[in-house]
Amino acid sequence: MSGDINRQLSHMSEASSIGSDGNSSEDMDEDIDHSYYDDTSDDLGLDCPSKTDDPEYFEYEPLQLIDAERMLNEEIEALCTRLEVNPSMAKMLLLRHNWSKEEIIDNYQRNPTEYLIESHLASRRKHDNLIGQRPMCSVCCIEYPRDRFFRVACGHSFCRDCWDMHFQIQIQDGITTGIECMAKECLVLVTEDFVCEILTQPKLRDKYSKFSFNDLIKSHPNLRFCPGIDCSVIIKAKEPKAKKVECQSCKAAFCFKCGIAYHAPTECDVIKRWLTKCEDDSETANYISAHTKDCPKCHVCIEKNGGCNHMQCPECKHDFCWMCLGDWKTHGSEYYECSRYKENPNIANESVHVQAREALKKYLFYYERWENHAKSLQLEETTTAKITARTHEKVMNNQGTWIDWQYLLRAAGLLKKCRYTLQYTYPYAYYMEKGPRKILFEYQQAQLEAEVENLSWKVERAEITDRGVLENQMDVAEKRRQTLLKEFLDVQGV
Repeated sequence: MSGDINRQLSHMSEASSIGSDGNSSEDMDEDIDHSYYDDTSDDLGLDCPSKTDDPEYFEYEPLQLIDAERMLNEEIEALCTRLEVNPSMAKMLLLRHNWSKEEIIDNYQRNPTEYLIESHLASRRKHDNLIGQRPMCSVCCIEYPRDRFFRVACGHSFCRDCWDMHFQIQIQDGITTGIECMAKECLVLVTEDFVCEILTQPKLRDKYSKFSFNDLIKSHPNLRFCPGIDCSVIIKAKEPKAKKVECQSCKAAFCFKCGIAYHAPTECDVIKRWLTKCEDDSETANYISAHTKDCPKCHVCIEKNGGCNHMQCPECKHDFCWMCLGDWKTHGSEYYECSRYKENPNIANESVHVQAREALKKYLFYYERWENHAKSLQLEETTTAKITARTHEKVMNNQGTWIDWQYLLRAAGLLKKCRYTLQYTYPYAYYMEKGPRKILFEYQQAQLEAEVENLSWKVERAEITDRGVLENQMDVAEKRRQTLLKEFLDVQGV
């Protein structure tokens, strides 16, 4: 938004009149088809939700490496006791079957031999490729005494040097728990005990152990490495859900299920498709990444230097929407149309070229809004820094205590939280099939969009906005965000 907090102090009366007539989401209700949505939350109760009511609530705990290793060893030992197998075999079974202990026990007790074969830990045929007193290794073609050969579960035997070289190559490629027998078309896996028995270099054994431990962590459905830079914390959760995790050590925030940036309400597979598409089509979308647009009334070039999409031209004072360039005075009732893509109803009957252009148009519509919210988040960091500096200045000038002004920082923090959620609604909408569910989603998305812009406008004028008005807007925006997430996170079953 043009202008900053300090400049706004000198224009208090003018800015107050602009901010006070911002349209609320209730102005849109007359234009919305309610046949798909019974909005029982329109009373917008201001009570904070409990943990169980919060759709993003997620129980998890941080573990250090030694704690995670102890937990894994306990699970492996428990399986060893139940199945009467060695730890190396128990570990491989857990890895192969997603740590589903009860399922492993049931299947193993029903038919141990067949289950090991299905798990690629045994072979239906016991091969013996050694002939004579000094057999020849079929890899290096050198004759050795029989005690120089080592056999795996499938029965294939090779000399120690060839096994050692095979393991070295696999480990250098980052493969540990998935190392297969060297024999052609043999898929039997070698166990950890066998690898450690063969390897002659202590450093390589240590590297193998480290990689093997990492594989155990990555394969466990309830554990995940923190993706933060140089962070060794391991997150343990009761259930592997696509919920937000914040590492207390490095402050990284990510999705527990997929490990990338948190992306509610968009599903893990959908956000991966979206990010890949954005990367592939980045050159096509470059033209919309400019930070400037022309005022729709006087055509002066305007730079967006704040997160709010409610723009005011510094020359003619015209208020308009940054996204659609529409008049802001009538924007409250039209905001639903601004955030909703209007598809061509006859596109299926058009030529291939027309359909291709329509597909590109649709993608650019959603990409522009996705990118705009990402940039707004960056610009709102500047607003937060200004609020922090002004708060410190006020405290130093004995204009209240630090606690008295904390509501300003809470408002800035909530604004970033709401805008972050709003950004990730656009990939969700892009891939969503047409129908009643999409109509409902776009309606709730539009309501959140409107309240976020109202909040952004007030936060950028935080010092000249009445505290009660600001806090009420915070409550409304967060309730809209929670309503959208509860509806569509619950549908995903996460």
